Amino acid sequence: MTQKKLHPTVIQFKEFVKNNPKLIQEVRKGKSTWQELYEEWYLLGEEDTRWETTGSNNETADEASTETKADWMSSIMGMVKKMDPNQVQNHINNLSQALGAIQSVISQFQGNSAAGSSVKPQEGPKNPFLFRKD
Repeated sequence: MTQKKLHPTVIQFKEFVKNNPKLIQEVRKGKSTWQELYEEWYLLGEEDTRWETTGSNNETADEASTETKADWMSSIMGMVKKMDPNQVQNHINNLSQALGAIQSVISQFQGNSAAGSSVKPQEGPKNPFLFRKD
């Protein structure tokens, strides 16, 4: 089996990636591509501070998002504890009445347009069992 001979800089970049496994995670998470990382590595070099902060930024961001989620959940729970059940019930009743009013307006519009285009079914005899007398 013959392999293509890689450019020496590509071989060096592969060695660099082996020494910095956080780069693999960055690509897998979709934060950057191999092409972007290679270009930055080629332009900036191995000693740039960007490579030092790659792993620590990811960990810090994960910790910050976890703390943010915890803060959000605690604030939601605090609001739930402060709720007055009677006020919530009152708001639900008001919302229900508003929805009922909207439904009745919509049904009136639908009723007017439907009545003009269809035949009224109640125009038959008052008693459906009325037979002719002999």
